[in-house]
Amino acid sequence: MPNDRWMWDATATLEALGAADVALWVWEPERDRLRLTGSTRALGLGPLAPDCSSAALRALALPQDRAFADDILRVQEPGAEVAVRLRMRGAGVSIWRGVWLEEGCRAAGVVAPEIRFAASDQDLLTGLLDRRSFITRAREQLQSPGRHELIVADLDRLRRLNEALGHERADLVLAALGSRLAAAFPSEAILARIGEDEFAALTPAGVSPGAEGLRQALEQPLRVAGFDIHPTLSIGAVEAEGGEDAPEAAELLRRAELAVESAKRSGRGGAAAYGRGLESDGLSRLALEGDLKGALSRGELTPFYQPIVRLSTGGLSGFEALVRWRHPRRGLVGPEVFLPLCEEMGLMSELGAMMIADAARQLAVWRRKHNAAGDLTVAVNLSTGELDRSGLVEDVAAILHETGLPPGVLKLEVTEGDVMRNPDGAAVVLEQLRAVGAGLALDDFGTGFSSLSYLTRLPFDTLKIDRYFVRTMATNEGSMKIVSSVVKLGQDLNLAIVAEGVENAGMARLLLALGCDYGQGFGYAPALSPSEAEVYLNESYVDGAAPVKARGSRG
Repeated sequence: MPNDRWMWDATATLEALGAADVALWVWEPERDRLRLTGSTRALGLGPLAPDCSSAALRALALPQDRAFADDILRVQEPGAEVAVRLRMRGAGVSIWRGVWLEEGCRAAGVVAPEIRFAASDQDLLTGLLDRRSFITRAREQLQSPGRHELIVADLDRLRRLNEALGHERADLVLAALGSRLAAAFPSEAILARIGEDEFAALTPAGVSPGAEGLRQALEQPLRVAGFDIHPTLSIGAVEAEGGEDAPEAAELLRRAELAVESAKRSGRGGAAAYGRGLESDGLSRLALEGDLKGALSRGELTPFYQPIVRLSTGGLSGFEALVRWRHPRRGLVGPEVFLPLCEEMGLMSELGAMMIADAARQLAVWRRKHNAAGDLTVAVNLSTGELDRSGLVEDVAAILHETGLPPGVLKLEVTEGDVMRNPDGAAVVLEQLRAVGAGLALDDFGTGFSSLSYLTRLPFDTLKIDRYFVRTMATNEGSMKIVSSVVKLGQDLNLAIVAEGVENAGMARLLLALGCDYGQGFGYAPALSPSEAEVYLNESYVDGAAPVKARGSRG
């Protein structure tokens, strides 16, 4: 019986590869041999074909790209992917894609001009659609009658991940989120990575897992290069009727991204649905930028004070100073509105110096006026990058000398991201701040890239648990484990533990049962003006305890 099965012809394969400007590669590290076949000359790999050593590949790569060549050659576990952008002498940019087939023995893949990959409709990092292709596919999908839901999820704090871990490791987080997104949605969903840190999903409304289903799928912890990553997402959603009158796909995407921006203003891990009221936000932003210029010199930006309470006794322990904007026409403007503008306009260093000085002076006044306030503290957040500000230590020393505050009662809060961006440099500055009399708190601990090793080296006296984990610990097993672990870690290292986001008495009791020392949040009080904070201080000392809301109460 004749064999009708078609067999690959080696000559035809090589001709096809040559016509497509593509080459195949196999790397055998034990033999130090890289084999190449296909369109090697067009790719600038002619001198290396048909095989070469690792040293030859490095030599042919541009000097500034040799580290990327090492990424191709570095031995990895079976199944690990290779995705490298490399420039060779006398040639353009090429993309090397492949996979490790055997542990330490062999990797294989394809190399092609970057333009070949760019012509693909896929995002190289995640394998999802890119933004342009997503809009094209969404436009087709929206022609189908029925309700459609578009969900856009934005990874919070990607910039801090990039700073702390480096872009390559942060890319591993994005790739993992892309895989989780694909697993969370049904096969008929259209999925994409539409921006550096943005993902999108379009589905018929009846089969979509919804914003919370997406959150549960993507916000599971990750471990990357020895760091525990706890991703959080800001999510926006919009629904539309398909058919002849369906909105343009790009317009629907714009609406969902407006909802994401609205969610971000509610803090990390927020969610929002599109509404007509969001359309005016862009114009309001332009007006606010104009008003913000000069607001600091006019004294419109000022500290408000949120109480920090000892959970075991209910007694007032101190305050955290949080900036608010007393706008002459709009009234009190929250930080989620104007702090991003301050950062864009380069005002953060000046704002940070003002907050430290004003909060220290206010604390000194309270300690002089109230005998019972002898142990009262005030905490001030250092903004992103402020650890690197020249003159920070001198400014802190000067205000402590001016106010006569004892060591440790002015607490400066820094985030993990700022520490991990330059751990060695941060250690020097933190030791200097401690030496001049500042207390030091690590803020938002557990939210991004916790590495326990640096905690034993840095002079923190306080850990603060992020409000997201506190808010969700009663309903999310992962959040409960994180809160419990941070409390245990603080006890082992003799650090005070402050839980943010305490909203009711039930949360306070649960935290106390876990061994947490202090709490702050709307359950006790929002951020108060200086005069309101002094009233709160007086009442708490008269009553002996700070009031706390019962579960479910509002205020």
